[in-house]
Amino acid sequence: MRSKVSVIGAGNVGATLAHVLAQKGFIDVVLVDIIEGMPQGKGLDMLQTGPITGSDAKVVGTNSYEDTANSEIVVITSGVPRKPGMSRDDLVLTNMNIVKQVTEQVAKYSPKSIIILVANPLDAMTQLALHVSKFPRQRVFGQSGILDTARFRTFIAQELNVSVEDVQACILGGHGDTMVAIPRLATVGGVPLTELLPQDKINQLVDRAVKGGAEIVALLKTGSAFYAPATATAQMVESILLDKKRILPCATCLDGEYGIKGAVVGVPVKLGKSGIEQIIELKLTAEESAALKKSAEAVRELVKVMKLE
Repeated sequence: MRSKVSVIGAGNVGATLAHVLAQKGFIDVVLVDIIEGMPQGKGLDMLQTGPITGSDAKVVGTNSYEDTANSEIVVITSGVPRKPGMSRDDLVLTNMNIVKQVTEQVAKYSPKSIIILVANPLDAMTQLALHVSKFPRQRVFGQSGILDTARFRTFIAQELNVSVEDVQACILGGHGDTMVAIPRLATVGGVPLTELLPQDKINQLVDRAVKGGAEIVALLKTGSAFYAPATATAQMVESILLDKKRILPCATCLDGEYGIKGAVVGVPVKLGKSGIEQIIELKLTAEESAALKKSAEAVRELVKVMKLE
């Protein structure tokens, strides 16, 4: 029996995610967008890849939330993407109204679902969806850390000329300029990164990872990254549906962990069939802990703009 996952927003991230999920073969996908014909056309196109990839998964494009009813997971990608020169903070009020309306429909038609946020500014939108849905925090969280660490891992692998599979990295905090990289916990084949590269080179790689999204926005000029964000989200969906219990960095609302309460920031969590099954608390240095709390404060400032009380 295949699982049902709905993807809200048929733009670059949403459509790419729907395609990746459908190719896995064990997920039926519902792709939703307000533009008439677009999700239907993209959905039909994806469906026709099935005979080639060997996937019997159903892909349905629709303008109606009724088709999403009883989804196990709903991924919200809706919103306006960043444009060159625009910060994630600039997006907050515009995307707030979109995400609020979407979350209301998701809670109505799939009250037992797990919601994954991909819309930016990620941390604030996750907090908004948590507030609107009234779901427990274990079932509402955001994709950011997998993407951020993937960028860092990519740059490390390029620098050392090694397989990306052997590179592990740790990035915490908000999805933006205040994210907190922890290079001392990065490893290559089990060897600490700090033993393989000088600190100045590590700092350069961290800086590029932090600015990774902006680098792509500047190059594209008319959009933002979508292949890596979509693939990162698919990894989360798979860990949940297959109950793999992977330890992955996700944006979640902390309740005292890391000395932070009531703010959404990226931390490592265990992802299984019920969503976030455990928040992993790393032992941070005083400097790292202060940076993480500063990142949480930046998220709180964004949330204040939305006036959620």
